[in-house]
Amino acid sequence: MTMQHFTEAERRITLAGVGIVFLLSALDQTIVSTAMPRIISELHGLDLYSWVTTAYLLTSTVSVPIWGKLGDLFGRKPVLLGGITFFLVGSWLSGLSGEFGDMPVLGGGMVQLIVFRALQGIGGGALFTTAFAIIAELFPPRERGKVGGMFAAVFGLSSVAGPLIGGFFTDHGTVTLAGHVIAGWRWVFYLNLPLSILSLFMILVKMPKMSHQAKGKIDFIGAGLIIATFVPFLLALTFGGNTYAWNSPMVIGLFAGSAVGLIAYIVAERFAPDPVLPLDLFKNKVFCTANLAGFLVSMSFMSTVAFLPLFMQIAQGVSATTSGMSTLPLMAGLMGSAIMSGRLVTRWGKYKPFMIGGVVVTFIGIWLLSRMNLSTSRADLAWRMFILGVGLGPGQSLFNLAVQNAMPMSRLGVVTSANQFFRQIGSTMGVALFGTLLTNKLVANHIDFNKLRGMAVQQTTGPAPQLPEFLREIISRSVTDVFFYGIFVIAAAGIVVLFIPQLAMRDRAEMAKMAEETAKDQELI
Repeated sequence: MTMQHFTEAERRITLAGVGIVFLLSALDQTIVSTAMPRIISELHGLDLYSWVTTAYLLTSTVSVPIWGKLGDLFGRKPVLLGGITFFLVGSWLSGLSGEFGDMPVLGGGMVQLIVFRALQGIGGGALFTTAFAIIAELFPPRERGKVGGMFAAVFGLSSVAGPLIGGFFTDHGTVTLAGHVIAGWRWVFYLNLPLSILSLFMILVKMPKMSHQAKGKIDFIGAGLIIATFVPFLLALTFGGNTYAWNSPMVIGLFAGSAVGLIAYIVAERFAPDPVLPLDLFKNKVFCTANLAGFLVSMSFMSTVAFLPLFMQIAQGVSATTSGMSTLPLMAGLMGSAIMSGRLVTRWGKYKPFMIGGVVVTFIGIWLLSRMNLSTSRADLAWRMFILGVGLGPGQSLFNLAVQNAMPMSRLGVVTSANQFFRQIGSTMGVALFGTLLTNKLVANHIDFNKLRGMAVQQTTGPAPQLPEFLREIISRSVTDVFFYGIFVIAAAGIVVLFIPQLAMRDRAEMAKMAEETAKDQELI
């Protein structure tokens, strides 16, 4: 077997189809947020509103390494088609939630939405990881930087466009068809249908078949243990400090169950002939350091981005929708630096200098945000967010690129999904841990964080709640203190980045040689 040769036309059409898939997955993480107040109002589930996001997060995160392994075993194309199908069906059913009243087993509309979002998340887990794996099959590492940077920019664009699109359809999308009223918020999910069908068509008809170089069988035990380990872990992070205290029997029990699952996974996979996430990957220095750095950068990123809207709504008095639009400078910086760093990596063949530079600028950006106060203007906040975005841009694709470059093509799906998996876990832990720090600070000043968050959820286009100045001062100071704690996490990420080896980036000739050697080894086996 030799390395596949794709024509430029095949590369373009494949990138277009994968780009639509990637945009769908990225949009779905942000587009629902502005529709949630209206959804809660119609489906009557304020006490369950966080589960709409949590359900998607749980299933998309735990399915990532499983999809990655399946891609290595059976090829990217069938896995991507399967992921799109799950995503399409989940989107369609999510839009139908509550249309037919209470249903057997599923219950009311809010519970239906949570279940269907979980189904949608299973497909979403395939979209991100398979998109980056396909890019890696189309382009060697030396050429991969600029394409990865462009896809990272798409993710940044979706973070801005998602809330705007969601808000527009929620406010203006209600229509009457054949005497039946379709609420505007349902189009937030229905919008995925034509795009999913288009991407399915392009991939089925136009995307060339991609050979898979790994051999083996599905590791059902390993897949089950991954789910048994990380579902309770993510639930503990979600419940801790919010629904239950961190030292409550529920949270401690979930962490204990997760630990048992992890130990069982390690024991089982030592004897598995073809594990989902092979333990020997952790012997590779690039794999360990790049994934740890991505984990820490994602955690520090969420320590600021998750709580910036609260600062804008309380300290600056803007509406929730306006605060979502106000992140535009951050995303502009992220998109610009992601594209530029990707192009320069392709030109110079070195990724580590841009990783170091990105972490340094991120450190400066978070420090600047931590210095804000009640008198900080929106313009002053904007340039600080832009600097943070510039720092975050390179890390959106370069950690993944470094890991892919260090591994053989036969493990491309596994290592790509592992990188995405650790980044998502880092984001979840960032929100949970820094949210707890913020809650503790507010509780110390006799302020209920959950009540504040509930006010923000129900506040869409109107002005933010008007609080006495002394309360606004306490809240803004508490938020900026949390930003300050994020400095230590990004500093740790900087130390880890220094230990990432700078390997030579393989070009097309080297990739072809590796593929031939891999094929010969497999024939001998």
